[in-house]
Amino acid sequence: MKTRRQREILGLIRSSRLRTQEELSSALSKRKIEVSQGTLSRDLRELGIVKTADGYALPNLVDAAAATRNNLSAVAAQFLTGMRTAHNLVVLRTAPGGANALAQHLDAADWPDVVGTIAGDDTIFAATEDPETALRVLRRLEAL
Repeated sequence: MKTRRQREILGLIRSSRLRTQEELSSALSKRKIEVSQGTLSRDLRELGIVKTADGYALPNLVDAAAATRNNLSAVAAQFLTGMRTAHNLVVLRTAPGGANALAQHLDAADWPDVVGTIAGDDTIFAATEDPETALRVLRRLEAL
């Protein structure tokens, strides 16, 4: 079942412009494949699927590092609605459903000041070493 599901995911991403997991799940459902959000997230991660400002893309069609450099600003412009620091965290607010895409691009940017990120539906916590570093990351994000 997993092999078939992942093959269908790849086919759908090749042939369709899918922007959200909900759209992908719906397209799979039309092909008689029911999948939970957690399983779909794991499949996308295992397949190396990249989320860009235009939607999901196959890893062999997009160099993830180049996409991140080119699209971090675009993804931030598309999803970011606010941000502030809280001690050593930068708390980023996004439009609903935008946190994962922005966090993925921020992680892939590999900024040395960002220890890691945790994303929910519309909020990202970006951890830094200390409050001064958090402020530096905030300023860098504002410059995007």
